[in-house]
Amino acid sequence: MYLSSQGPTHDEIDFEFLGNLSGDPYILHTNVFTQGKGNREQQFYLWFDPTRNFHTYSIIWKPQHIIFLVDNTPIRVFKNAESIGVPFPKSQPMRIYSSLWNADDWATRGGLVKTDWAKAPFTAYYRNFNANACVWSGTSSSCAKTNSVSAGAWETNELDAPGRRRLRWVQKYFMIYNYCTDLKRFPQGVPPECKRPRF
Repeated sequence: MYLSSQGPTHDEIDFEFLGNLSGDPYILHTNVFTQGKGNREQQFYLWFDPTRNFHTYSIIWKPQHIIFLVDNTPIRVFKNAESIGVPFPKSQPMRIYSSLWNADDWATRGGLVKTDWAKAPFTAYYRNFNANACVWSGTSSSCAKTNSVSAGAWETNELDAPGRRRLRWVQKYFMIYNYCTDLKRFPQGVPPECKRPRF
């Protein structure tokens, strides 16, 4: 599942499950693209088998930050760091996409594991899908037109102390890749947003 705008300088917010060898844990891959450039990946093992039951995967995208959640547990926060020159996806409209795609050239252990087409067709199931969004039209937002607390409640979502504790727990025990610590990938130094506090 991902949010994406169109064109070569597109913005994108990704939630992706990477395939596995039978019996290996699945990897949840997250990425943020701004102005056509990604390279902001974080990957996680989950504390459950995602194929055994339905779970809730959420993205809260606000001008201040993007929060990725699994079953209402925050796993990642990408803060708006435009003040230090880091582009943030906020000026292009995005659509929600959901797909199954053949990513065996990079997604499975660096492309070592290829798709077993004998197991096709591949399917994904969704339940209780919900999208709550504001539509921006020039100078105002559709959310500004409602006085309903419930309709705009997601707009005020911030990480409280328990949310920060859960985020630290996930990142300590389940994060398996963080671009901010990949010095081989960034030998000249990690991207500037990596030097700021997580929340």
